[in-house]
Amino acid sequence: MQRQFSSVSLLPSGYILLPLCLLAAIGTDSTAMDFEDDIRPFLEKHCLRCHTGDDSSGDTNLDRIRTPQEIDENFETWEKAAELVLAARMPPGDEMQPSETERALLVQWYEARFVQNVQAKSGIFRPRRLSAAEYRNTLRSLLGFDLEVAIIEAEQTRSEKSLVLKILQPDVPGKSGFRNDTHSAPLTTVLWDQYSMLADRALEEFFTPARLAVAADDFDLVVAEKIVRQFVPKAFRRNVPELAIDKIMANIRASNEPLAATKRELKIALMSPEFMYRGLLFKGTEGQHPVDDFELAERLSYFLWADMPDAELFQAAQAGTLSQSDSLRQQVQRMLGSPKSVSLAEDFAVQWLALDEIDHVSDETPYVMALKEQPLDFIDYLIREDRPLVEIIDSQVTFANAFTKKFYAMDGKRLQAVPRQKGIEVAAAPNQKLILENTPERGGLLTMPGILAMNRGPILRGTWILERILGESLPDPPANVGQVAENRAGENLTFRQRFEQHRSNASCALCHDKIDPLGFALQVYDDEGGYVLSPTYKPPKRRRDGLSSQTSHVIDASGQLPSGEKFNDFQELKSILTTTQRARVVRNIVNRLLSYALCRKLEYYDQPTVDAIATKMLENNGTYRDLIMEIVNSLPFRETTL
Repeated sequence: MQRQFSSVSLLPSGYILLPLCLLAAIGTDSTAMDFEDDIRPFLEKHCLRCHTGDDSSGDTNLDRIRTPQEIDENFETWEKAAELVLAARMPPGDEMQPSETERALLVQWYEARFVQNVQAKSGIFRPRRLSAAEYRNTLRSLLGFDLEVAIIEAEQTRSEKSLVLKILQPDVPGKSGFRNDTHSAPLTTVLWDQYSMLADRALEEFFTPARLAVAADDFDLVVAEKIVRQFVPKAFRRNVPELAIDKIMANIRASNEPLAATKRELKIALMSPEFMYRGLLFKGTEGQHPVDDFELAERLSYFLWADMPDAELFQAAQAGTLSQSDSLRQQVQRMLGSPKSVSLAEDFAVQWLALDEIDHVSDETPYVMALKEQPLDFIDYLIREDRPLVEIIDSQVTFANAFTKKFYAMDGKRLQAVPRQKGIEVAAAPNQKLILENTPERGGLLTMPGILAMNRGPILRGTWILERILGESLPDPPANVGQVAENRAGENLTFRQRFEQHRSNASCALCHDKIDPLGFALQVYDDEGGYVLSPTYKPPKRRRDGLSSQTSHVIDASGQLPSGEKFNDFQELKSILTTTQRARVVRNIVNRLLSYALCRKLEYYDQPTVDAIATKMLENNGTYRDLIMEIVNSLPFRETTL
């Protein structure tokens, strides 16, 4: 897909329009431009003084990018550099400035290498280990039960009962930012021992007479073969050659104790790379080509469920019909209707939106649970009810319970009371769907109390919107940045006025020009997410956002985005996010969900796929199920390169 340009700036789609007069001024064939001959001199002259070494400005070390592979892997760095250079925001004003021709040269090189005639292609096939959550789900689906620890918990507490998640350490997010991106995660001896212990514990439970329905004395080779033929293909998530089954059965027949031998063979299966990794049994010829139906079933199930394929999906793969468009659509719709699809909220959305931060906003467990489950139920609703993508910004539907109804004024009074058990003063309560009729200051994800409480103050809130909703990555702040100064004697400056003095540093302003308008628009919400301008507002006991109930009447929530849109309050900003900034919001959702589905960071050759999907979503007011269908039918999801 050819990238389209409409203004002299970096567009939401990530493309840059170079003025025709500058193109004429360069007089250079962009296809013949060379990094070392044409771009390296520009960097040495205008960039490397600040962007070299581990302490480089903005965490951007341009000097380390040398080889063609390194150049391509850092396409996002070049995209941002081209945007800033073209807009004359880099180099800083106190540095020697490049000429218009030099600026155009960098932008033209970027477009030639990363925009023009870039063809979509699949990623290189790399097996990856199941994440801890995927391993827990897969073991549960394979065995028919969950490994749990016995915990006695009070009504007002919640404890992790999964033995798997208690034993295995949480996965470190990969380059994509998601924990299912485990391509580079090592299989350590400690992890191997943990897998071994879990396999022993699982098989001990699996072979109990109550689950097996066969007494130990009655366990014979017939029973053993039946178990092996059912267990091994499910564990490996594809058909297993008869020769492999014969080898397992030969090992069992060679033993005088068929039960012990069967346990041993099943443990070998559970400890095999074919179980713990995805894709090791996929065979194909060298080059790019479609994945087979079993690999497609595996990609589908771990994308939508974070779990292994179920019997129906496995049967479709066995029949060779899954890759047919009608069959695939039917399976996706069925899977999205399953309770297992809640993993898209509990796994994908939690990581995308950093919702685990809500865990730290209070010591009151039921209250924290209510704050966190609200966005989870909302995301699940958007997917399950097939709502448009932009409803994440503004929606008439929310979810609330007794702990969060205080944030919804008159609307909250319509919640049905949930009876408590006798003697229980504080208990967790389920969320109820709530239609917002009298709460215009709410609606959508951004004003949910948990989101506001985990991002206290304008900087955290603005950064979160910029990174998580608009998809723009920011460098870490300078190490020497100080605190916002308090009012001196006789001063009565608002927090925003004092912050304007604080951010006067030009290098800080580069990011704060983007962060601050978004964050200060939310200053009408306090630390806990309460709406300060409500006539029934009661300030929290502790305030950490620079506001007080006495100063609420002078809150300035107005602002202007770098793209020029002005607003007077958050309601107007929300309108901007769903109209003129809608393309950025939609593209970010496409980027995030595609990356999660592929279990890897997106590369420059994925951008044509992102372009095509984002364009469809924007033109047709696409829904979350529309997006999921586009992803599962996309080239990088359906094909691979060996």
